[in-house]
Amino acid sequence: MTAPAAGATGVAGGAGRSGGAVVLVIAGLACQEVGASVAVLLFPQVGALGMVMLRLVFSALILLAVARPGVRGHDRAAWAAVVRLGLALAVMNALFYLALERLPLGVTVTIEVLGPLTLSILASRRASAWLWAALALAGVVALGGGGWDRLDVAGVLCALGAAAMWALYILSSARVGAEFAKLDGLALAMAIGALVSLPFGLATAGSVLLRFDLHVLGLVGLGAAVALLSSTLPYAFELIALRRLAASAFAILMSLAPATATLAGFVLLGQHVSVLEIAGIALVVVASIGAVRAAGRHAREATAPLG
Repeated sequence: MTAPAAGATGVAGGAGRSGGAVVLVIAGLACQEVGASVAVLLFPQVGALGMVMLRLVFSALILLAVARPGVRGHDRAAWAAVVRLGLALAVMNALFYLALERLPLGVTVTIEVLGPLTLSILASRRASAWLWAALALAGVVALGGGGWDRLDVAGVLCALGAAAMWALYILSSARVGAEFAKLDGLALAMAIGALVSLPFGLATAGSVLLRFDLHVLGLVGLGAAVALLSSTLPYAFELIALRRLAASAFAILMSLAPATATLAGFVLLGQHVSVLEIAGIALVVVASIGAVRAAGRHAREATAPLG
């Protein structure tokens, strides 16, 4: 039996690593949407802002334990960047959960994706990018095709606010990543976000969470599970996947979030969507993939050698 050629072995190994990375990204998306579904089920008990508090507090505790960030040796600009990221995290999660109180999971995530989608379109600086913007707009119109009166106006506004904060989070995290090593900046920002969420969460859920009985312990445990599913596991999966997968391919896979959210909402929450809404979600997904690819081409052209 002859040994396989070295090149064939390398290709097979690379394909295997890429395939495993794709599975990790999809698993991360599934964890996020399962976590969001569990959060929705807890809303009647602790409210949206109480759920935000539980998620951010437990996420901060996990990240601080793992990263053990140092607080010395950073200038005022670095700390300002961490504070901005922490505020963005707190406001983004609050608006997202407030939207989830009023809208189906798939619709909420589809609207929220418009934030990073807009950044991708602006980053590409190509005329074709506006095609993807038009496609995304068509998707949003299709979401309300059965009548925008069917969608809660406050929920839509909260989802749009979450989209804007997600874009701000992306910009802020880039600065924090440049100022702090490894997970240090994210851990500190998550702690700040948790502190910001505390007064609002306690005002909403304090009367429930301060009773200290088995029911409350169960709620706190589920809150920790939401933090694990929505933040810790997806982030760990993404870090591993990015070592084996091109950033452009990773971004394209992340564009599937509206589809996975719609599926999770249907299976776990019994949220039905119309054919027109499914078409709108599909259009936003395609627009996201197109915008990511266009931005990637622009980056390659900008760094390509002349001559």
